Amino acid sequence: MIVVTGATGNVGRPLVEALAAAGEEVVAVSRREAGELPAGVTHRRGDLADTDGLKGLFEGAESVYLLVPGLGDELRPREIVAAAVARGVRRIVLQSSQLAGTRPESVSHGPLRAFEAAVRESGLEWTVLRPGGFASNAFFWTDQVRATRTVAAPFADVALPLVDPADIAEVAAAALRGPGHAGRTYVLTGPVAVTPREQVRALSEAMGVPVGFAALGADEARERLVRFLPEEAVDGMLSVMGDPREEERRVSPDVERVLGRAPRPFSAWAERHADAFA
Repeated sequence: MIVVTGATGNVGRPLVEALAAAGEEVVAVSRREAGELPAGVTHRRGDLADTDGLKGLFEGAESVYLLVPGLGDELRPREIVAAAVARGVRRIVLQSSQLAGTRPESVSHGPLRAFEAAVRESGLEWTVLRPGGFASNAFFWTDQVRATRTVAAPFADVALPLVDPADIAEVAAAALRGPGHAGRTYVLTGPVAVTPREQVRALSEAMGVPVGFAALGADEARERLVRFLPEEAVDGMLSVMGDPREEERRVSPDVERVLGRAPRPFSAWAERHADAFA
């Protein structure tokens, strides 16, 4: 049996679907109701911050996909991993972040580095996934596009190789189901670096309507983002978007190594989700 935490998110939901389609026994864990799930998938409602209920979340699991909410700063990594060990889990696949490796000085990603350490020292089979920026971060633009058919965003011409969450889910499914992934850390990116301006162009083409782009200053972008994200997370995000390090600009070969195909481009994500912006 495979337990998937964070099962209702951009990665968790397609991962649950992929595992169920492959015939795996899947338990989807989320803090809220999960909505419609594939046939045969069991839902467990729970919170990784609830240390008293952790063992129940992992009951009967052979493998666990560990996806922590936010940056995991309210969680206790070693207690969570110990609860999995106590329930006989053999394999953990952890969703971390590329920034845990490229920015070891980052305070905001300290909790994810702690999760990586706890998983690596657990004695279990482990795999760590370090995705870069998500293509799905473009959902931040939904209201703008609906209201004005314009996106205002900073760092218009700074390019990053954004990864499609569906690719993260497929790599996760491979690591949970197959051999050869134990002790590996995979950096997951898209096939080519794209700028915010190019993302908006791809979204416009996918929607079949003109969508304009307005360059936004970094300070104004920060002011908008801190309304619904922690300040440390916003500062880290803007630092990467505006001044990415060489490793963060680089296309990783790991998606193709694991899946045997090139990662999906941002345009493919835009085509699948164009209706959300209409």
